[in-house]
Amino acid sequence: MNPALILGIAQEMITDGATIIDVGAQSTRPESELLSMNEELDRIMPSIEALHHSFPDLLISVDTFYSKVARETVHAGASIVNDISGGMMDENMLSVVGGLNVPYICMHMKGTPQTMNSLAKYEDIVVEVLDYFIQKIDACTNAGIKDIILDPGFGFAKTIAHNFQLLKSLHSFQLTGRPILAGLSRKSTIYKTLGISVEEALNGTTVMNTLALQQGASILRVHDVKEAVQAIQLLEAYNK
Repeated sequence: MNPALILGIAQEMITDGATIIDVGAQSTRPESELLSMNEELDRIMPSIEALHHSFPDLLISVDTFYSKVARETVHAGASIVNDISGGMMDENMLSVVGGLNVPYICMHMKGTPQTMNSLAKYEDIVVEVLDYFIQKIDACTNAGIKDIILDPGFGFAKTIAHNFQLLKSLHSFQLTGRPILAGLSRKSTIYKTLGISVEEALNGTTVMNTLALQQGASILRVHDVKEAVQAIQLLEAYNK
């Protein structure tokens, strides 16, 4: 994407109340085409550099599962590494992030975006995801990562039923003592359940975001910033 266009989108998001801008160059939709490390780096670096130059105090999250991309983008101004694979797609990721001394978003996923749909099988998804996080927190800590954020990975190797089970039990992951990120924005769980298009999924997204906040999420990953911020503000007022 053109860096000038990225800056315009970022400015709008910041105005609407975003505190972190997440930037990625690779599609992680089911069965999407995998970009090489160098292709991803070439695509993402101009945007990271432009954002950091224009908004030097902005928290920039880089969405990557490549350790080299993480290293280069953090050196260029990124502040957080967001890895959908939890270090499974690059054996050097955890040690690199530990050396960079930045927060790490560790997501749960089975397989890769290309294979995950066939792996959505669990005996007890909440227990299995919690066990995964306990093991990953230990691995991240041993690698020197101090700030670990947990993302259950809604829609990644999970059916609609699995996603609702995770959402109902999101508070269970607070047992780890780590912040929880919920990425439910305009996911297929919403528009397929409602029988609508992705373009019509804003209202459903707001409902799901509100439920996630009530279940203990402390970070929302969204497309529609203003509506998410309003949900947070209303829930905070309700809880006073």
